[in-house]
Amino acid sequence: MYSKIKQAAFDANMELPKLGLVLFTFGNVSVVDRDLKVFAIKPSGVPYEDLKPEDMVIVDFDANVIEGELRPSSDTKTHAVLYKEWEEIGAIVHTHSAYGTAWAQSNRDIPIYGTTHADHLTKDIPCAPPMEDEMIKGNYEYQTGYQIINYYKEAKLDYKEVEMMLVGNHAPFCWGKDGKKAVYNAAVLEYVAKMAFLTEQINPEVNRMKDSLINKHYERKHGKNAYYGQ
Repeated sequence: MYSKIKQAAFDANMELPKLGLVLFTFGNVSVVDRDLKVFAIKPSGVPYEDLKPEDMVIVDFDANVIEGELRPSSDTKTHAVLYKEWEEIGAIVHTHSAYGTAWAQSNRDIPIYGTTHADHLTKDIPCAPPMEDEMIKGNYEYQTGYQIINYYKEAKLDYKEVEMMLVGNHAPFCWGKDGKKAVYNAAVLEYVAKMAFLTEQINPEVNRMKDSLINKHYERKHGKNAYYGQ
């Protein structure tokens, strides 16, 4: 019953070390089956080189384990909250990739400085503030999901448009329609984070990219008259 999403979650997880997005076990991917109301997620603390498709753990939207011999990722409750609240997400990626995490630890949005960023977003990559103490003392991973959701509400961001973000003092979270797109978004976030860091080293007085160029690059790839690609 769950073999398809287990394989999809396994395939997506195995892309993270290939793309240099994780060190050791610092990350996870989950893939959802909306019809069955469950998702498959990486087991906690298992090295990527030891993973097999059948190791993926099946969990429901309340973070209850439905199938699996191993404990699911420690971030499972965060994934569960996002799937439950944001009904058009198909997969979620959480990494501690170096440059993205550095921006998160700096509690800064990643500014939109160039066309690579604008090909994917018309906005800075947002950074939600660190959690309040009461949330930290409570059900931490569960509250992390609401830290993301509540920030998107406050900042008036659409999760279907902005599929990558940072949690302050923590690390990146990304999502997409499926595992492949979610991993792609995680890789884009890390690449843009690195370029933004280097840009500020070269020119500390750099200005945000102008709106006309942002909109041109975004629309040529995503607009109704898009002409990028085949």
